[in-house]
Amino acid sequence: MFSLNISKKLFWDVDTSKIDDIQNKRLIIERVFTMGDLQDVAAVIQFYGLKTVKHELINAGYLDNKTLSWVSTFFNIPKSKFKCFIKKQSTQTHWSY
Repeated sequence: MFSLNISKKLFWDVDTSKIDDIQNKRLIIERVFTMGDLQDVAAVIQFYGLKTVKHELINAGYLDNKTLSWVSTFFNIPKSKFKCFIKKQSTQTHWSY
């Protein structure tokens, strides 16, 4: 059951009645930090705790560049510690001619 007091519009593509706060915490945390406002961020940190939020963001498969920079600065964690940053750096890019 989805019981967090955050904007439901962040989950426009998901049936919120089927979201479980515990089983889907990574999805919730990623969405809030990517598309939510500061009230949503505060609600997520209060609900899950700082340690859990940091852990889930560090292990997130994808964060856009802006979100990654903001989260890195906000929590004072180097970008190189984030799984999505390491994954992005190891991806081969095409040569630019």
